[in-house]
Amino acid sequence: MEFEAVIGLEVHCQLRTKSKIFCSCSADFGAPPNTHTCPVCLGMPGVLPVLNKKVVEFALRLALATNCTINRRNIFARKHYFYPDLPKGYQISQFEAPIAEHGWIEIETEKLGKRRIGITRIHMEEDAGKLIHDDARPVSYVDLNRTGTPLLEIVSEPDIRTPEEAGEYLKRLRELVRYLGISDGNMEEGSLRCDANISLRPKGETKLGTKAELKNMNSFRHVQRALEYEIRRQTGLLLDGKEVVQETRLWDEARGVTLPMRGKEEAHDYRYFPDPDLVPVEIDEEWIDNVRAGLPELPHEKRTRFVEEYGLGIDDAKVLTSSRELADYFEECVKGFNQPKKVANWIMVELMKFLNQDGIEIQDCKVRPNHLSELLSLVDSGAISGKMAKDILEKVYKTGTSPKEIVETEGLSQVSDEDTLRTVCNEVLTENPKEVEKYKAGKTKVLGFLVGQVMRKTKGKANPKKVNELLVELLK
Repeated sequence: MEFEAVIGLEVHCQLRTKSKIFCSCSADFGAPPNTHTCPVCLGMPGVLPVLNKKVVEFALRLALATNCTINRRNIFARKHYFYPDLPKGYQISQFEAPIAEHGWIEIETEKLGKRRIGITRIHMEEDAGKLIHDDARPVSYVDLNRTGTPLLEIVSEPDIRTPEEAGEYLKRLRELVRYLGISDGNMEEGSLRCDANISLRPKGETKLGTKAELKNMNSFRHVQRALEYEIRRQTGLLLDGKEVVQETRLWDEARGVTLPMRGKEEAHDYRYFPDPDLVPVEIDEEWIDNVRAGLPELPHEKRTRFVEEYGLGIDDAKVLTSSRELADYFEECVKGFNQPKKVANWIMVELMKFLNQDGIEIQDCKVRPNHLSELLSLVDSGAISGKMAKDILEKVYKTGTSPKEIVETEGLSQVSDEDTLRTVCNEVLTENPKEVEKYKAGKTKVLGFLVGQVMRKTKGKANPKKVNELLVELLK
C-alpha cells in the first residue's frame, strides 16, 4: 500500500522590536541571563500588561504580505499550561479572534512545481523563557530574558505533501519576514522556530490519519530530516497493522530519530479564555492602508522585475533576491557598472565564494558595491585582466581597500601597449623554434603554450587578448 504524507507547520517568528510585547524590557538577544526582566514579564501579582503597538504593525505587515484577511477586532487570550520557564502559569496569546486568517504563500519544488500553501491563521503572543540543562548534574537553570519577547505564530493549512515542500515553505516564509524587516529569521538563535504536524493516509483517501507533532528542529535541514524519518516510522507502523499514537515527539539530530515527549494536547487542554487585563485590538482601514503603503517590494515581485529589467535567468534572479540586502547590493553595483549579467556572475561566483567560506552576509562584507563596480570597470577597460581581477577582489575582501588603490600601489596594471608586447612576443618565438615549427605545421594548440610564455615574462600583466592577436600575426 502506498501512503501520502499530510503536513502542516506551526512557525513561531520572534519579532525585531526594541522592547517586549507587554512591557518596556529590552528584547535584544544575547544579554546575561535574567537581566532583561521586570515585574510584568516575570508575572508578579498585581502587574498589568500594556500592548506594544509595533507588534501589531509587524503582524499587519506579514498579514498583507501573505494575502491574509485581517480581523478588524481581535482579542488576546490566556493559554494555560505549566512549564518551569513560564512564570505566570499561562501565556498571553490569541485563540478565537487572531489578527489574521486565510492567507497563502506560493512555493515551487522540482517534483510538484508551483503550489499555494494555505495559511490558517497568524496570531500575536508572548514567548516563554528558556531552560538550560546542566550536562554534569541533574539540574536545570532558567533564563527569563526571552519571557515576553513578541512572537507571531504562523499556522499553515495541512497542504504540504513532502519534506522538500516543508523546507521550501520555511525558506519562503523566512525570506518574507526578513524582507519586511520584522525578524532576522535566525533559526539557530531561535528567532524562527518550527513545529511540524504530520500524518499519513492511503493515497487517494481524503480522511486524515493520526498525527504526530515534531519539535526541536532549528534548521531547514533538521525539519526535512525529521519529516523524512517520521514518514518512514509511521509507514512501518501502518504496514505492520499497528496504530500511530497522537503525541508530541522530539527530533534527536545526533541519532537521526524522533523520540516520544508527551501526549499531544488539544485546544481545550489549555483552558483558553479572553485575557481580562487587555482590551480588544481595533484596527481601522486607515491603519491598514498606512502599513500597506510602507511595504517594501516583496521577493516574488523583485524576482520578476530582475528577469524583465535586467535580462537575468530565473535561477540567477532567485539567488540575487534571496535576501533584501543582496538584491540591493546587486542593484547598487549595476548603477556603477551597467552590465547586469556580468555583475550577477561576479557576485554569485566570485564574491559569494568568500561569503560562504566565512559564513557572513553581504551587508557585513568589506567589498562594497562601488568596489565591485570599479573592479569590473577596470577589467572592461583593459586596465587589468579577469585573472588579475579575481586576485584583487580577494585583497579588497580582506582589507576593504579600493581596487584602483590596490592596482596603483602594487603596480598591477595590465600591459596593453602593442610595441612592448610585440617585443616580448618576438623574444618568445625566438626562444621556442620547435613550437613555432609545430604551429606552422598545423598544430595550433601550441599557441596556448606560447601565450603562457609571454604571460610568464610579463609576470601575468600582459593583455591575453592582445598577446593572442600578436602571436597569430607574427606566426604567419
